[in-house]
This record gives sequence, structure tokens and C-alpha cells, in this order.
Amino acid sequence: MNARQAMSAYSNTQIHSGIMDASPHKLTAMLLGGAVDRVNAARGAIEKGDVARRGEMLGKTISILAQLQADLDMSQGGEIAQNLEALYDYMIRGLVDANRENDAKKLDEVQALLSEVKAGWDGIKDQVGS
Repeated sequence: MNARQAMSAYSNTQIHSGIMDASPHKLTAMLLGGAVDRVNAARGAIEKGDVARRGEMLGKTISILAQLQADLDMSQGGEIAQNLEALYDYMIRGLVDANRENDAKKLDEVQALLSEVKAGWDGIKDQVGS
């Protein structure tokens, strides 16, 4: 095993351990952070002209948003859950457009929305005991 493989194995173990010990609030925060990171990576891929990487990162971001959308509790979440569902759908459509049009500017809007949702989510961690 070379150093890169060892670091990858360590990182995967740390991530797995973090997920296993995380509260639902922390898991959502991790997903939002992962989505932000992947949009940044997609922007870098657009700048480098790396079509495959762009598609991969946008696909992963879409998967994260779809999971967040699926995890919404519409019966208890009321208007907030409905608004988040619509927002996640809007962001997914924006990512699809950004991929199709190879447009980093379209990523800016999604990035801003994701950052705002993440900041709000991070802001309530004390209220949910996470």
C-alpha cells in the first residue's frame, strides 16, 4: 500500500466513523457541506475544461440534494419542509442547466443558495443538541 492509498483508507475510515456517530442534524450538515464542496469542484472542472469531472461532481451534488429532499418530513415539517423541497428542486434544475450549458455562473446561484441553507442549518445546531 502506498502513501496515497493509506491516506485514502484512513480518510474513508474517518468519514465512516463520523457518519456512524453523527446525529441526524450532523448528517444533514455533512451532506450540505459535501454538496458545497462538490459544486466548488465542478466549478474548477469547468475552468479546466474537464467535462468528465464536471459531470461527476454535478451528479454527486444532485444525488445529495435528492437525498436531502427525500429525507424531508412533509407531515411534520409544514411550510419549511415544503419550501426546502421546492428549493432543492430548483437547485437540482440549476445544476442540470449548468452541466448542459457548461456554465460556471449558473453554479454561483446554486452555491449561494446552498451556502445560505448550510449557514441556517449550522445556526440551529445548539437548538437541536447536535
